[in-house]
Amino acid sequence: MGNIRFNTSTTTTTDIYRCCRFLLLLLLLLGSVSAGPGEAGEVYLLTAAPRDTDAFQRFLRSARHFNYTVKALGVESEASGPLGGGLALPLVKEALQGDLRHLGDDSVVVVMSRDHDVLLASGPAELLAKFRQARHRLVFAAESFAWPDHGQQGQGLRDHYPAVRHGKRFLSHGGLVGTGAAVRALLALWDGAGDTATDERDFYTRVYLDPELREQLNITLDHRCRIFQNLHGSLAEVVLKFETGRVRARNIEYNSLPVVVFGSGQTKAQLTYLGNYIPDAWSYESGCRACLEEERDLAAGTEDRLLPRVLVALFVETPVPFLPDALQRILTMAYPASRVALLVHCTVKHHQAQVSRFLTDHWAQFESARVLDQTSALSPSEARESAAAVCRDDPGCDFYLSLDAGVALTNRHSLRLLIQQNRKVLAPLVSRTGKLWSNFWGARGEDGFYARSEDYVDIVARHRVGVWSVPHVSTVYLLHGSALRGALGAPLYSQGPGSSQDHELAFSHNLRNRGVFMHLTNRHEFGHLLSLSNQTTTHLHNDLWQMEENPQDWKERYIHADYDKIFEEQSIVQKPCNEVFWFPLFSDAACDQIIEEMENHGEWSGGKHEDKRVGGYESVPTDDIHMGQIGFHDQWLAFLRRFIKPVVEKMYKGYVTESLSVLSFVVRYRPDRQPFLRPHHDASTYTINIALNTAGVDYEGGGCRFPRQECSITDSRKGWALMHPGRLTHLHEGLPTTNGTRYIAVSFVDP
Repeated sequence: MGNIRFNTSTTTTTDIYRCCRFLLLLLLLLGSVSAGPGEAGEVYLLTAAPRDTDAFQRFLRSARHFNYTVKALGVESEASGPLGGGLALPLVKEALQGDLRHLGDDSVVVVMSRDHDVLLASGPAELLAKFRQARHRLVFAAESFAWPDHGQQGQGLRDHYPAVRHGKRFLSHGGLVGTGAAVRALLALWDGAGDTATDERDFYTRVYLDPELREQLNITLDHRCRIFQNLHGSLAEVVLKFETGRVRARNIEYNSLPVVVFGSGQTKAQLTYLGNYIPDAWSYESGCRACLEEERDLAAGTEDRLLPRVLVALFVETPVPFLPDALQRILTMAYPASRVALLVHCTVKHHQAQVSRFLTDHWAQFESARVLDQTSALSPSEARESAAAVCRDDPGCDFYLSLDAGVALTNRHSLRLLIQQNRKVLAPLVSRTGKLWSNFWGARGEDGFYARSEDYVDIVARHRVGVWSVPHVSTVYLLHGSALRGALGAPLYSQGPGSSQDHELAFSHNLRNRGVFMHLTNRHEFGHLLSLSNQTTTHLHNDLWQMEENPQDWKERYIHADYDKIFEEQSIVQKPCNEVFWFPLFSDAACDQIIEEMENHGEWSGGKHEDKRVGGYESVPTDDIHMGQIGFHDQWLAFLRRFIKPVVEKMYKGYVTESLSVLSFVVRYRPDRQPFLRPHHDASTYTINIALNTAGVDYEGGGCRFPRQECSITDSRKGWALMHPGRLTHLHEGLPTTNGTRYIAVSFVDP
């Protein structure tokens, strides 16, 4: 084959790594197309890829879409390794001489692609038409790099390649299309030497660079990517083209629509991105068609004993807000607890009492419930490995849900929805409220870390809804039990002894290396991620301080369930006195915890006129504790801005409040200490007075009287606020508390 020499002994480690990752894919596409006499009329693809990899199943899906028949050659058994490199060439050669000997005439076209990471973007008719237009008997894929290229030793290959005016100049052994006779003639030159991808690549390159053989076999390259698109070195050239009801890959450099798209190494991530759309997995017209495939039927009314058994592992390894809510959501999810085994790994001391109390109260409702570890003896990686092993080692464990405590799965049906979707690895989309920070990556950069994919924002915002294959998931995901005992392998959360890689990165790295696709679903609203920044642990009820970090969860926990009805057309706001408004504001939890925080602080002022907190003298003293004394003043101002300001501006038309308050405090009334408060005006534009406990239950008497308006409110409702003008029109007094203890929270706003 001429005098071209290949110094393969100096092939770099990177070259070998890149090439040896490929599994030779030879496709058999069978499709009927009309053809004139003597023309190639049928398209066949032969494959030597393993049947059970997710990438191969993705390829088969694209083949089925175009009604192709796939024949696999030499498919490996589960015990054997993958077919690699040159090992597939003798399989094809043998097949063309045996079962497929009828493919040897010119009425047949054989397409060969050397990796199972392949997508078919169009049907055999288009492929056949483009092959005919090439006017050659063998057409190889092309790329921008010559392999191998040892130019510094004077043995580079670039100068041996024919010049190209416009297009990719160098042969890519990832794809080949040709007539059956031409492929047979090509493989007749293979002497069987070598058993690696490098040997196969070198064989094709030797043949192509030999001018005589190139002419005899009538070989050319697909310079402008009309048939084949190799993503290596071409990522910037390839974009999605949305057509009606289908999606294509478009090469913007050559304005071409390739039929076969393939990737290798780092470019597999881009192929995964393209595979979320091509050929019909998702489109604007049809939405997510792939979502409906392989769904598991969990019909309503199915007996509990027939539902899958699930191991739920909750990881509490850093202080998190609203942990009791997370535990309660596991208990109340719309899935029978009798089919759920609960495992909790908690290493945070101030959370351990909450976990223990929950398990003590509710363990009998679960199939089982226990703590994995109450010390820091297990690292996050070790804890997750141990939890996954519990499901892996139990043949009856159908699914494993890994859940970090920083995830709020507010959709009660989350577990059932994930099981129904029926993927090996499936994460529900969760993101921080109002932000783009989420539990998945849409792409990976060259450094192996996060990169934003073109569709990332649309997926997070749910402008595109579906099930997406992604390169990284974290914090919450469902693993299929059979996959845990099979394709996922072990270890999952480390890369071996001595590895210091983060457990989340190790998890995704291992799955990618094992050919397991990670899927993310945003077909439903599942919940959100909590912000773990500025988490305080020094208070009795630390969650009270989370309003600005986690506003959605704070509102659900601490704001009255009827608060939003204030702004409805038929408003819930009452007007017991002229210009005095009464409305629901705090939940019972907020009222109780504010009281407990104040009593835990304990430094009540005693209702004395002498008060250093207000400059030395208080003219109308109360027995109180200021919000600032418990470090809550800034949070209280934020509360006024978010929840009081809208009410004020609705009720007092034309007034725009600054929501400023110098004095905000909790007052305690007792018959034996300070039972009442004399008539007075407040140093405010308006005042907020919130009842923190219940009249007739926690105390007797009490209330507020407005003498000028000849109006009293004595049946105070827990969590409801009185709002009234302050310094001019609304003289008022606190009526005597005759029994028990009455608590109110007061703010003088806009002094």
